[in-house]
Amino acid sequence: MSGMWNDLTHLGVSAPDKIIRTVAVYLALAIILRLAGKRDLAQLNAFDLVVVLLLSNVVQNAIIGPDNSLTGGLLGAVVLIGVNAVVVRVIRANDRLARLLEGSATVLAQQGSWDRSALRREGLRQADVDAALRRQNANDVDDIALLTIEPGGAIVATLKPEQESATAADVARLEAKLDALLAARP
Repeated sequence: MSGMWNDLTHLGVSAPDKIIRTVAVYLALAIILRLAGKRDLAQLNAFDLVVVLLLSNVVQNAIIGPDNSLTGGLLGAVVLIGVNAVVVRVIRANDRLARLLEGSATVLAQQGSWDRSALRREGLRQADVDAALRRQNANDVDDIALLTIEPGGAIVATLKPEQESATAADVARLEAKLDALLAARP
């Protein structure tokens, strides 16, 4: 019983080594994902999912080293979550740093015209972006005033005014005008 307890709690590497490994892998993955582009952060296709699943396994030994203890795993998890919390808060507090680390929105289409070089740069297929347009109430790129891919991978469509759906306020204004017209009739 004491051997099992020792295996669970005894670190196979020192705590500072574990912390340095975890932070180094976190930063390296953050840089690799940033360089890979926004498409990788957008909705995952089957190939992206396979990469994400394998990526966690590939870097596992770099984080844990020769340590299979419960204590070491929990220490790595705490460090990973803690570093991420600090990075997210620092980025949110500084717009310039956020643009540097996360990037900025990329225009994919404007006033009904595709920017094909932007699609290529972001690794996006037009068919996939067309599907995203339809989810945002656009029939095709002709309905779009501006189409961007945000740093997190979300595709955001701004419809041309004539393509926007009517709101309850729009209907109320029309009803008020119609009521006024009817009331003004002799």
